[in-house]
Amino acid sequence: MGRKKTVEFDESPPDDYDVENPYKDPVAWLEMREHIVREKWIDIEKAKIIRERLKWCYRVEGINHYQKCRHLVNQYIDSTRGIGWGKDARPPSVHGPKPADESE
Repeated sequence: MGRKKTVEFDESPPDDYDVENPYKDPVAWLEMREHIVREKWIDIEKAKIIRERLKWCYRVEGINHYQKCRHLVNQYIDSTRGIGWGKDARPPSVHGPKPADESE
C-alpha cells in the first residue's frame, strides 16, 4: 500500500440530504451546512483575488484605468453579487442573485 499521487476532495453536496425535511438526518444536515459554507468561502476568496488584480491594474494603467480595467471591474462586481453572509439585512432584490455563467 503506497501513498496516493493526488489529493481528492469530495466537493459535492451530500446525497442523502432531504430539502423538504432537512432535520430528518442530522449528519446530512451538518454536511450540507459545511458544503454551503465551503462554497461561500471559495466565492469570497475568488472575489479577493479579482480585487487584488484590479488594484494592480489601477496602479499600472494610471489614467487609462477606465478603459483598461473595465473587464476586471465587471468581474469583481459579478463575483461579489450575492456572496455575503446575510448580515446586512438587504433584500435580495437590492444586491440580486448571482448571475448565471453564460460560458457553460
